[in-house]
Amino acid sequence: MLYQREALDSPQWWQGLDEMIEREREANPDSWQTALIPVLHYVQDCFGYVPAKAINHVAQALGVPASYVCGVASFYSYFSLEPRGAYTISVCQGTACFVRGSQSVLDEVCRQLDVKPGETTPDMLFTVSDSARCLGACGQAPVMMIDDDVHANVQPNEVQDILAGYIAEARREMQAREELIEIDARAQHE
Repeated sequence: MLYQREALDSPQWWQGLDEMIEREREANPDSWQTALIPVLHYVQDCFGYVPAKAINHVAQALGVPASYVCGVASFYSYFSLEPRGAYTISVCQGTACFVRGSQSVLDEVCRQLDVKPGETTPDMLFTVSDSARCLGACGQAPVMMIDDDVHANVQPNEVQDILAGYIAEARREMQAREELIEIDARAQHE
């Protein structure tokens, strides 16, 4: 999924965030802490990371220090305080995967994308995870995950084709967005 980071400057997005926070507060009237995680998920799902502007806004809306919200966001590995690519790649480095060649798969991913583990491609399409100790699919080793998609028994010579599928998907999504923008622009001129 390609993120719409420009929405961070959209008043509609902030209004949506406020509505989400209010729903969570109503669902958890005695515990703002319980509301925090779903709110952070909402932000992360929109942008691919939790921007500082959103941390401050969420903290004010919940009446807690921004340092607390930042602490929660930095504690859980799902959340990122830095922008990530549209797709996150994890290559299992657990024992079963490692002995079956996962390091070669990871090396090939990094070579194909010209990044190191933990880095994001300049086009913001891929982030290569720097720590995937076990993905829980040892019988299918070596395993690579791209977001929630599991790729089993991956060999280094298959990496290029796997990545090409995601690149094509991103291009289709960008083209669909551009078409919608064009249709909207034509509708405004009519």
